[in-house]
Amino acid sequence: MTTLFEKIKYTVLADLNAVMDKKEEKNPIALLNQYLRESENETNKVGKLIERQYMLKEEFYRELQQAEFMAEKRKKQAKIALAANEESLYETAIHEEAMYNDQVTRLKEAYTQVTVQLEDLEKRHREMKLKLKDMHFKRMELMGKENAMKANAKVNTVLDQSVVGKATNRFEETERYMEQLESKINTGYEQSLFDIRMQQLEKAAEKKEM
Repeated sequence: MTTLFEKIKYTVLADLNAVMDKKEEKNPIALLNQYLRESENETNKVGKLIERQYMLKEEFYRELQQAEFMAEKRKKQAKIALAANEESLYETAIHEEAMYNDQVTRLKEAYTQVTVQLEDLEKRHREMKLKLKDMHFKRMELMGKENAMKANAKVNTVLDQSVVGKATNRFEETERYMEQLESKINTGYEQSLFDIRMQQLEKAAEKKEM
């Protein structure tokens, strides 16, 4: 049941990634994103293999210790059997001691080999992780360039001569309208003052004539 759910989950994730990549296919970062996902998956797989290699190394070491212990034990038992004139026990102990010594030799070789392999895997795994870091940095650089390009495009649109020219013309028209309105208001005010003053003078002249 767990395996089935995992398959469904991975299928959904794969489909989702495919849709995301399709939406981003015009984006130069899309290919890098896909490559990053694949590289991360491979790096994780190598990490799991390294864990298995550690387990194998520990298992070889335990088996080696056991074989060495048994070889030494049979060696001591052979001496005891020889001293007791137990020919059959002596031969059995000697035979098994030789078998355990053969195991010790083979296990030492296997332990050395698995250790060298583990060191090489760890080294390559570190290189893979560093490469992933470099790709993450590269993606960040590309995203920064993409953002800068979009921002510059917006700025260029705002600063385009046609747009600026239209805004400048509109401002100049508004300024002229305000000046004309102010002029009309001032002229009307001056005319009103003139009429009021003339009426006062006319009234004063009429009084003198009376």
